[in-house]
Amino acid sequence: MRRISFVTLLGPLLLAGASAVSAAASSSSTVTTSAVPDDAAIAAILRQRLGPLGDGPGIVVGVVGPQRRSVIAAGHRRAGPFTGQTRFEIGSITKVFTALLLADMVERHEVDFDAPVARYLPAALAPAAAAGRPITLLDLATHTSGLPFMPPEMAAATDLATLRYERAQLVALVHGAKVESGAPWSYSNIGYWLLGEALAARDGAELDALVDARVLTPLGLGSTSFTPTARDDLADGHDARLRMASPVVSVPVFALMPAAGGLLSNADDLVRFLEQVLDLRPSPLAPAMAAMLRTRRATGEANVAQAIGWEVIGPPGDELVVHDGGTLGFTSAIAWDPRARTGVVVLSNQVTTTVGDIARHLLRPAMPLQAPPAPPPREVAVSASALDACVGTYEAAGEGRFLVAREGDHLTISLPDDWGLPRLRLHPSSAREFFVDELPLRASFRLDRRGHATAVVVVPPRDQRGIEAKRVTPP
Repeated sequence: MRRISFVTLLGPLLLAGASAVSAAASSSSTVTTSAVPDDAAIAAILRQRLGPLGDGPGIVVGVVGPQRRSVIAAGHRRAGPFTGQTRFEIGSITKVFTALLLADMVERHEVDFDAPVARYLPAALAPAAAAGRPITLLDLATHTSGLPFMPPEMAAATDLATLRYERAQLVALVHGAKVESGAPWSYSNIGYWLLGEALAARDGAELDALVDARVLTPLGLGSTSFTPTARDDLADGHDARLRMASPVVSVPVFALMPAAGGLLSNADDLVRFLEQVLDLRPSPLAPAMAAMLRTRRATGEANVAQAIGWEVIGPPGDELVVHDGGTLGFTSAIAWDPRARTGVVVLSNQVTTTVGDIARHLLRPAMPLQAPPAPPPREVAVSASALDACVGTYEAAGEGRFLVAREGDHLTISLPDDWGLPRLRLHPSSAREFFVDELPLRASFRLDRRGHATAVVVVPPRDQRGIEAKRVTPP
């Protein structure tokens, strides 16, 4: 189920960090709870991670436990130091708050987990009836609805900057989807969008106002919202080349789905949230928080279960509860240990490197940290013949097809549909090595004696393992 690793890639879209989840789950079978490193040790980890990235990117970590509450920040920027008040896009961690809204509405008997989502939606938006049971609110909250990860039209776009998508297209996609309850686990931003639509329709309010009134304000999270404010200490996001990234709300397809990944927050607020999740601070939503973990569905990965909004990794008795997020310029992770009542949040304003491994390592030191990121790639000029040598269709078993095309003076790559990404421009760092700007994705071509590509190795975001795809069209 490698596809899960690409989900992290676009937090709002992105969002759950499955490659990190599955790796953590497999290693956690041999480790037990350990003390979280002290602030100085955490600061050293952050400096090492940021070392090659220069000024602009930063990382803020919040740690909370029965005897501890601290925030550690690293990085430099013109606006001043990173602090616990610095706000970041948190991508798919938003799904935790959407799911918490659902759980609270169930606790108040306003909706039912097992009710068909169509009960709460306008007829024009309700998914088409299928032969089996209709999809339920619980199916949407546990990624078992059968709805796709992202709209298939994304694959036809030239790049993220030119992507155009209307609400009517999303409505038509969902209304025409013949899906049913109990589908195999498959991470879906569209499913969480539909969940948000159903809850908002049931309450007769806009989703952002509903989440604020029913979740954020009761929890005391005054710096968490779907929109920036005039006096916001909002970090600037950075793409894979460490250039300023577009805010996620500026890309229409992502802006349409705030319930899946639209929130902004800071370490201070998320630490306060963890204190309530861990029962270290009284919470008006404690019953709903507990209900989120009671229902779990299989993901197909050993020691990885899908709860309502959260992923649960590790064997019984040694579990971590986690969620990762990512947008076009930000990465984030939140993890907590129910037994030790200890939690960690990690926020960063760059996509060159993940931060989910940091969150897991701080709670389970036996889980390894990734290597520090390489310096951002530099684009070089290559000949037209070198570009032409790479053009073709490539196929990898279990993944699908990769189409490399020549468009003017550059190459583009179209990825398998279920990656949920548009066609992306490839920038050469050599005649064989290419990268993309928007995300930390690389492509390396294998050439024969005549200089023609026979295979491409694609290293996807948040995953250091390459996928080798063989060429299936003649050179």
